[in-house]
Amino acid sequence: MNGEQVRVFGVRHLSPAGAYHMRTYLDEIKPTAVLVEGPSDANAFIGQLTKSGVKPPVALLAYTGSLPVRTLLFPLAAYSPEYQAFVWANKRGVPCEFIDLPTDRSLALLGLREKGGEDDVAEDAVEKRRAYAGWQHSLYESIAELADEPDYEAYWERHYEHAGSQGAYRQAIHAFSASMRELTEAEERTSAPQELAYNELREAFMRRRIREVMAAGHEPNRIVVIVGAHHASAVDLSLPAMTDAELGKLPSVPTSLTLMPYTYYKLSSHSGYGAGNQAPAYYQLFWECLTGSKSDELPTIYMTRLATLLREAGTYRSTASVIEAVRMSEALASLKGGSRPTWKDLRDAAVVCLGNGDYAVVAEALARIDVGTEIGKLPEGVSQTPIQDDLNRELKRLKLEKYKTAVAQDLELDLRENRRVKSEEAAYLDLNRSVLLHRLEILGIGFARKQAVHQESASWAERWVLQWTPEAEIQAVESTLKGETIQIAAAYVIHERLQQCENLAEAAKLIRVSCECRLVEAMAESTRALQELATEAGNFEQIAGAAFELSALVRYGSVRRLETESLVPLLKQLFLRGALLLVDSANCNDDAARGMAAAIQQLHAVAQEHYEEVDEAQWRTRLRELATRDDRNAKLSGFAFAILLERDEISADECSQEVSRRLSPGVPADLGAGWFEGLSMRNRYALLSRAALWEQLDLYVQSLEDEPFYRSLVFLRRAFADFEPRERASVTELLGDLWGAGAEQTSEELLQPLDEEEKKKLDELNEFDFGDL
Repeated sequence: MNGEQVRVFGVRHLSPAGAYHMRTYLDEIKPTAVLVEGPSDANAFIGQLTKSGVKPPVALLAYTGSLPVRTLLFPLAAYSPEYQAFVWANKRGVPCEFIDLPTDRSLALLGLREKGGEDDVAEDAVEKRRAYAGWQHSLYESIAELADEPDYEAYWERHYEHAGSQGAYRQAIHAFSASMRELTEAEERTSAPQELAYNELREAFMRRRIREVMAAGHEPNRIVVIVGAHHASAVDLSLPAMTDAELGKLPSVPTSLTLMPYTYYKLSSHSGYGAGNQAPAYYQLFWECLTGSKSDELPTIYMTRLATLLREAGTYRSTASVIEAVRMSEALASLKGGSRPTWKDLRDAAVVCLGNGDYAVVAEALARIDVGTEIGKLPEGVSQTPIQDDLNRELKRLKLEKYKTAVAQDLELDLRENRRVKSEEAAYLDLNRSVLLHRLEILGIGFARKQAVHQESASWAERWVLQWTPEAEIQAVESTLKGETIQIAAAYVIHERLQQCENLAEAAKLIRVSCECRLVEAMAESTRALQELATEAGNFEQIAGAAFELSALVRYGSVRRLETESLVPLLKQLFLRGALLLVDSANCNDDAARGMAAAIQQLHAVAQEHYEEVDEAQWRTRLRELATRDDRNAKLSGFAFAILLERDEISADECSQEVSRRLSPGVPADLGAGWFEGLSMRNRYALLSRAALWEQLDLYVQSLEDEPFYRSLVFLRRAFADFEPRERASVTELLGDLWGAGAEQTSEELLQPLDEEEKKKLDELNEFDFGDL
């Protein structure tokens, strides 16, 4: 048997010429078996890939059955030699099989490769792989440089994709790959031994599978093996095949397989796919010209389509410009000794003749014709995971299928009932869409990204950006480990988070998420978790955050057609606890005061929105206590005072007395100016309407000595930094009146740009030593 050899056809995985010449070779040999490099446990999918309705690009995805999920992708374009081998074999009823390592072994070995050898830590292994990848890149660059080509892709296309015949292509690629293999193996022995060992294991297994096919009765010279050209010389039956014992020693992990649509962008090297090419849409056009016997017309078709795209975008180009571009691409090819222009030649000619030398003019059109936005398609009935099937059903039911494209699209939702339609399904279409998109979001499936909306419509309006990517499909597949449907998987994720939740605000957020996802049981579970945490809650910021979340739910729950009244007692409990903790929690430093101020704002919003349900009187009492306390953070006291001032619960006399007390010469600068900073964080129009306040601030600043003046400026500058231009103008007019200099003149002078001397003084202030401030 050692003297017997099968027929081997080495290819590049995304090569239109390889696919075309391979089909010619198969027609010539008429094999009884076609064997393809690929996971041998995926043979059942070969027939499905050739079903009517399958539109490449598609991918075979293998994934581990436990977390963390490892994945292995086998992408295919229409011009992939492997895909065309499936199509050829299916049409003629010839057996076609994968012969590479099964995914349970290859994914286990992948994990070991990432960890490195016994003497390596994971970081060392990663560094070694990077060094080897860098060496490979340098090798390819050297080949391109020796061939006088701009890069390796241009070299490959000119010398192999444009090969004139099947025989020339096959001989050239085998000779080239044998030389490259010799070079890379020498480097792998020292730099990447794991890579070398992995390839040797794969090739030993492939020889094993070939022998098994021969043992089944197929003559060696009637078996065609299609592998990556790098492995072509290793498919030599004089070399040993993997034994049962050796196969049994290989590590293994449980895996599952599925099919998924793919995109041209993910097939391209721009996405980081190492086996990709730079222009998958161009290579699709190349394939169509090859199979349509129009290879000579490729430059003309390319330039014509490019000009059409430019015209559609409003940039007109004449037929003469198109003809000139074709001629230039052909001239560039002849200068390199080629018979036909390469993709690089076509691009260069397009920039000169259609872009008038400016790449930016044709950049978008080139991206569309070179990389493309095409997305593959799998018809119903083609094997996928249960959660993929469920997602596809939901997208169809909710009329979202048109958004499953590689181009980002906006989707505006109105969650209110549409009374102009007849069916309940149509009346709540947008609400049901929202539920699905929120479920995908909690699962981490990146199909939809929620955007902010205007505050006045926040209760019933949502804006999403939808864009399908292969990553989103992979994320959906990974979610199969959490449940067989989107709904079950989303509920599982919320349950998992609740098991680890020790934060009141996080528990309240999960109640909201459950509501948005319309998961009633998860909502009840989240509510119980929040109640348990609330019994011993002592963190004001967490309590305020939780109360704010519940407030929004109670307010807007009816829009989502869910009962939220049962949350009101819990809201009242949290609000009261927060109110009682306010004054004690305000005994903090300025760093902590930032978070406290935001939390006070949240709890005050709850008090305003639910004044009939919560103890608002208790809240006002606590705010007044904080506003008058001198032993609490000055900024927070000022902030509490501003809230009361805004609600008109501070009389003019009280305001004057408190301002005079807080902003007096005897008060340390950081306390006085800090109090004013807190005061300025709320309704500034209420401040601007009180001249007595600004008069007292003016007197306070004038009374300060140099050092306390500098110290106070830190807080005052910070306070005024957030004022809008029109608010600053109002302040300067007030001060002009106070100083008797005229409001308009003072405003003009104070709002002028700083001169050099003033800038110098400001720089000195920035460098001032504030000691322990």
